[in-house]
Amino acid sequence: MSRVFVCGLGAVSPAGWTVAAMREALDQGAPLPIQPLERPGWTKPLSSRLVPNPAQRLAFLGHPRLRRTSPVTHYAAAAALEAVAKVRPGNDPSHSLGIIVCLQSGCVNYSYRFFDETLKDPATASPLLFPETVFAAPASHVASLLGNAPLVYTLLGDPASFLQGLAMSTEWLEEKRVDACLVIGAEETNWLRADALWHLDHRAIIGCGAGVVCLSLDPAFSVGVELERITAVHTYTAIQSRSQAARAMRAELPAGSPEQLLCDGIGDSPRTDAPEIAAWRDWSGPRFSPKRILGEGLVAAAAWQCVASCDAVAGGRFAAAIASIVGCNQHAIGARFVRGARGISHLPATPPTGSIAP
Repeated sequence: MSRVFVCGLGAVSPAGWTVAAMREALDQGAPLPIQPLERPGWTKPLSSRLVPNPAQRLAFLGHPRLRRTSPVTHYAAAAALEAVAKVRPGNDPSHSLGIIVCLQSGCVNYSYRFFDETLKDPATASPLLFPETVFAAPASHVASLLGNAPLVYTLLGDPASFLQGLAMSTEWLEEKRVDACLVIGAEETNWLRADALWHLDHRAIIGCGAGVVCLSLDPAFSVGVELERITAVHTYTAIQSRSQAARAMRAELPAGSPEQLLCDGIGDSPRTDAPEIAAWRDWSGPRFSPKRILGEGLVAAAAWQCVASCDAVAGGRFAAAIASIVGCNQHAIGARFVRGARGISHLPATPPTGSIAP
C-alpha cells in the first residue's frame, strides 16, 4: 500500500477565510457569535453561525465561470486555492488534479430562489438560476478555476461521506490517474436549511463554509502529515444502530494518549451527540470539538475536523490525530493522520491544527 501524504489544507468557516483563522478560533475554545436568520412567518429568528464577509473582494470571483455562482462555490473555491497554493505555485498546470466535492444539502440559495420564482410566476422564472441549483455545480466551477482536472466527482451523503471522498482519492492516486487530489467538503445556508435542521434538533446551530484536504503520493509536497488509516464504513441498518456503528468505528482506532489528538464531531446536542459521546468515553487524550465553536456545518464540519487534525500534526503539536465522524443518517467512519516527512518545497508550518490501512 502506497504512502499517502497530505500536501495542502484549506478552510473557510465562520471564523474566517483561512486555516489560520479557524485554528485561532479552535485554540481560543469559545463558541463564535450567533447570528439571526429570519424565517418568513416566524417572529423569532433561527440561530446560525455564518461565514464573515472577506476583508476584500476575492480575486477569483472575476473568473467568467464564477460571476453568478452560489456561496457554496465561493467557499469551496477559496479553500481549494489555499490548499493547492504550494502544490501548484502560480497555478502551475504541470500537476494534474483530481477533485472530489462532498455535499449534503448543496446549492440551497439558488434552489430556493429558482423555485420561489417558479411558484410565483413560471413565465418569468429566470432560467439563468437553474444551472446553479444542481449538486454538481460547485465541482464544475472549481475544476474550471483550477484547470487540468481530468477527474472531477461530486459525492453526496451525510457528513461521514467526506472520509469516503478521502478514500476514493487514494485510489485515484495509486492508479496514477492524477498527481494530486483535492477532497472538498462544503455547505452554504439560508433560513430554509436552518429551519430543516431546527426541526430535527432544536439545539443545533447551523454553520457553513468549506474544508479541503489535498493528497499526493509525492513526499516532496508533504506538509509533514500522512494519512495512515481510514476505518471501514459502518452503516446504519435494521441490524446495526447508529450507536453500534459508532462503537464499531471506535474499535478500529487506537487508545488515547497525550501525544495524540481526537477531533470529534460532537456539538451541543446531547441527543444527537450521544452515540459518539458513548463511543469515545474511554478517550484519555486531548480533543477538539469544532462544531461547538463553528456550528453544525454538516459535510463542511466533517472537512473542518480533518483539516484541524492535519493542521495540529503539521504544526508539531501532536504526533497523530484522529478524526471521528458519526454521520447523521448513513454511516460512521474515522481516519488517523500521523506525523510524516515534510517536503522541502514547503514553507515551515505554523502551529496548529497516511497510507490507508487494509
